[in-house]
Amino acid sequence: MANTIANVYVETFESNLRHVAQQETCKLMPWVQVRGEESQKHNWEKLDKSDASVKSTRLQATPVADTAWGRRVAVSQTWDNGESVEQEDPVQMIVDPNSNLVRSLGYSMRRAQDDVILTAATAAALEGDGTTTAVAAGQIVGDYTTAIDFDSITAIQEIFMKNDIDPSVPKVAVIGPTQVRKLMQLTENTSSDYVQAQQLQQYGIAPNWLGFTWINSTRLNYPTAVGTDVDCLFFTKEAIGMNVPKGITAKVAEDPSISFAWRLYCYTVMGAVRVQDEHLVWGKYADTL
Repeated sequence: MANTIANVYVETFESNLRHVAQQETCKLMPWVQVRGEESQKHNWEKLDKSDASVKSTRLQATPVADTAWGRRVAVSQTWDNGESVEQEDPVQMIVDPNSNLVRSLGYSMRRAQDDVILTAATAAALEGDGTTTAVAAGQIVGDYTTAIDFDSITAIQEIFMKNDIDPSVPKVAVIGPTQVRKLMQLTENTSSDYVQAQQLQQYGIAPNWLGFTWINSTRLNYPTAVGTDVDCLFFTKEAIGMNVPKGITAKVAEDPSISFAWRLYCYTVMGAVRVQDEHLVWGKYADTL
């Protein structure tokens, strides 16, 4: 006689949905200048520095510095994402698909915000006269042949100081998981002679090591492939400007053209540009230990 008791075994299910591991928030928005102007293009005005000189005689002609003005332009684009849910789906599922899908769409929009910022950091910046300006060679450290190390980070600090960026100005370092692992192998980043051991145990990396707030990102650009080379970024809040004419917005509605299925839609309008080159250093590293 066949054993059929397994046919009536009880199955249980979770009432809560687990979202697949993913970056849920925008990590870099607090580190850029954010505006909310309702425009396709937003201009960031700049004034170059001028130097004083000694007055050598009485009644000397008034000097005219004729300081150079400049403008960087952020061009906004629309980013969107969407899903569809049949009318019968919610009544046949334990979890509510609509609310969870909208949350997932929101996560994708926040990751897109990081992508826009990271792209603007190293892209040719649009000037007010329509020309573009690439990142200057003096603002780049490395050539993808060596991994991040203590010397390269101090070289980055040297660049900031040569640019007269005050050491007290908050700076962020955006690096990848392999770079975090590399730093954890450096005595200068783990020894209590250099960092606070309690913070190291709590965060896994010294949060303010060498004057930087360290952010681990998996959204960085890998010119060849992950594990080969990587673009890391070091900048202050003055480096990048971001205009967000329309913040993240979600829409949920029935679509009569497809059996009144629920259509879930999420979008945002945003654009970014590198505003002050002197406030950003581009680290070109080998993505190795």
